[in-house]
Amino acid sequence: MFQASVERAPDAPLIHYFDATLSVADVDRYSDALAVGLREAGFAPGDRLAVYLQNVPQFVIAMVATWKAGGIMVSINPMNKGRELDLLLRDSAARALVTHESLYRDVAVAVVPGTAVELVITTSELEFVSERPAMLEGIERVRSEGTIDLMELVGAHEREQPPPVALGPDDVAFLTYTSGTTGPPKGAMNTHGNVVFNSQTYRDWCELGKDDVCLAVAPLFHITGLIAHVTVGLLVPMPMVLGYRFDPNATAELAERWGATFTVAAITVFIALMNDRSVRPEHLVMLRKVYSGGAPVAPSVAQAYEERFGAPIQIAYGLTETNSPSHLTPLHNRSPVDEGTGALSVGVPVFGAMVRIIDDEGNELPSGEVGELATSGPMVVPGYWEKPEETAHAFVAGELRTGDVGFMDERGWFYLVDRKKDQINAAGYKVWPREVEDVLYKHPSVREAAVVGIPDEYRGETVKAFISLKEGETVDPDELMAFCKERMAAYKYPRRVEVLDELPKTVTGKILRRELRQRERAAATSQTS
Repeated sequence: MFQASVERAPDAPLIHYFDATLSVADVDRYSDALAVGLREAGFAPGDRLAVYLQNVPQFVIAMVATWKAGGIMVSINPMNKGRELDLLLRDSAARALVTHESLYRDVAVAVVPGTAVELVITTSELEFVSERPAMLEGIERVRSEGTIDLMELVGAHEREQPPPVALGPDDVAFLTYTSGTTGPPKGAMNTHGNVVFNSQTYRDWCELGKDDVCLAVAPLFHITGLIAHVTVGLLVPMPMVLGYRFDPNATAELAERWGATFTVAAITVFIALMNDRSVRPEHLVMLRKVYSGGAPVAPSVAQAYEERFGAPIQIAYGLTETNSPSHLTPLHNRSPVDEGTGALSVGVPVFGAMVRIIDDEGNELPSGEVGELATSGPMVVPGYWEKPEETAHAFVAGELRTGDVGFMDERGWFYLVDRKKDQINAAGYKVWPREVEDVLYKHPSVREAAVVGIPDEYRGETVKAFISLKEGETVDPDELMAFCKERMAAYKYPRRVEVLDELPKTVTGKILRRELRQRERAAATSQTS
């Protein structure tokens, strides 16, 4: 896929990183040299290379170099601490690690000696930039003993090419780890076939071409960043705008500077852009192919974004195990809103995706009935790395049981109700947090909302809402409870509301209901003990 782009458009820009630009040929040359260096250091086809980096050009270079060396990339969240890093390095048995100098010094140096890692390659966030941006203030070079500098290794093998390797569609391209909400993280085996298929899906459904520019705001270690930013960029090819970490003002300025036209991000990114007063509509004037995925999108939030910036938010839906999208709203279409639930549709199944709504026994349900989404097709991964029992549980006859609950309307549009595990049982009544959150988002003071079930002696569980407010806004919790009570059944509206400065989130911007739920249950336990 990438080699075809090298032959077709070697001089096309592929990465914009602050004031630096790398062409397709640059990335090809650097990744060739790094692959040679890896092979000479003993890295063999089938070995795993862990990439523990922020959104920097070296991430892309290391990923392509891993493939050229015949290996499997392991993408690791740069926010992971020692315990989490140790778990993933051990689970993947990675033999090499590419990371920031600062991350090695602060985290990895204490972890690596107990793992299979034999080669540590470090790099700086300052690489490639000629003028230090505000985002990188305070960062200094910190070379550590026993490490090899990435660009020095590249320089030592400049213009060399690695021996050819034969990678087929069933070979694993990278391991992407699930969030571990139901146990230890599991490494989804994203194959080269999965990657090529869904890269083409984004290209075709979002109508991406050489004149597009991707605002790569999702973390690259995450499946959204990997497919919706990196690999579709390698395929088209089109430049991806990298900015180290998400910051509303810096991201908006980079979008304007490089003329970004396309992005996929969690809805919290768009909420942050709307609520940062330094972000002006002219910053995002070219950004017209806008997709959100990874978390539910309230119709009121999508409407507010379009009113502010002039572009509709289209919806994408998928999982780590579906290699990013299994559903998309085709460009130039609008996701409909279900009249009964008020939910915004997550789109229709992409080409090749077979999606059923099933009950607890696996029986297919008719349109309009609520059940679990079960997905099969060329985007679904074959399973989890060296975890046959977990694979057998999640993948039944090749069909992924997603754990997401929703329904399909008569026209074939799909809607998510919620995660099965997040359902609240209040005195026998089922309450889906998303429905309550969608109502809260309609209140003019609410910036973000999360709803969970908390222990209740009378009802078993009752509904509690956590919210953060827009800048300069104040609101009384009783006002919010009354606002919801007017708009939904009595058993659904929150009996308690707590205002927080920030809601807990993953690095991808998904709000962590589980942290709020665990906090409440721990508090309840301490009160009764």
